[in-house]
Amino acid sequence: MTNSTRDMQVVLVEDNTADAELTIDALRESHITTNILWLKDGAEAIELLFGEPAANIIQGIKLVLLDLRLPRVNGLDVLPRIRSEHSTRRLPVVMLTSSMEESDLVQAYNLGTNSYLVKPVDADSFTQVVKEMGQYWMLLNKAPGDLK
Repeated sequence: MTNSTRDMQVVLVEDNTADAELTIDALRESHITTNILWLKDGAEAIELLFGEPAANIIQGIKLVLLDLRLPRVNGLDVLPRIRSEHSTRRLPVVMLTSSMEESDLVQAYNLGTNSYLVKPVDADSFTQVVKEMGQYWMLLNKAPGDLK
């Protein structure tokens, strides 16, 4: 694992403990990153991204994994806030959700998600999906500034 890979930070916004633990384990097992910040609701995500000393935190974030159905502030309310601010509008945001509702998928894309992944029910499949998603967004995808 290179230093640049080790330094990458993922923000996971997930209220389900089992899903969060599976996601974190999958990212760590695949050696994509060990620097994962788990937030349990949308209000915590907004506070992290837009509260005081947010500028320093945002620079280290490479990916936001955002659940759709969250307590206090749901993912579909967090997403437009991320896209509306200059400092966060380019952050890759993947909706990682159990919702298979077409209206949720359409709304998420209309609000600016980069990807919409439905969580498989089976733990092994869930782990594989997270590993593949992490490899793409953390290792293969190029963001502004990556080519310098």
